[in-house]
Amino acid sequence: MRAQQLVFAAIERDLKTADLPPLGWYDVLLELSRAEDGKLRPYEIEQRTLLAQHNLSRLLDRMERANLVQREVFIDDGRGRWVIVTDAGRAIQARMWTVYASALQRHVGDKLDDARADQLADLLAALSRNPDAPR
Repeated sequence: MRAQQLVFAAIERDLKTADLPPLGWYDVLLELSRAEDGKLRPYEIEQRTLLAQHNLSRLLDRMERANLVQREVFIDDGRGRWVIVTDAGRAIQARMWTVYASALQRHVGDKLDDARADQLADLLAALSRNPDAPR
């Protein structure tokens, strides 16, 4: 856990130095960009990220004020909303990835030889699997 905290803190510093939003914004923008038509319901974003509902709601408010996402009423029931990535959101996500990828390389990749990187990837994949799935 400490290693994760150190790496995330370093990545957050790199993003801040580049005058970019925090890493949580990247996760939301990435999932929206991957989605069909660039839109998801908030609960779908929750399922695809590590963000809790109350944190996500406030985050989406900030992202909407920054014009990176917009919300539209879900026509089928009139109550729910879509969260839609804007062109500005796609552009900032691309800028963030440049810094994020470089930071990952510097703070993780450069510290591991190929064998250890492969071992780490295998361990993380095993930990990420559905616990009910066969091994």
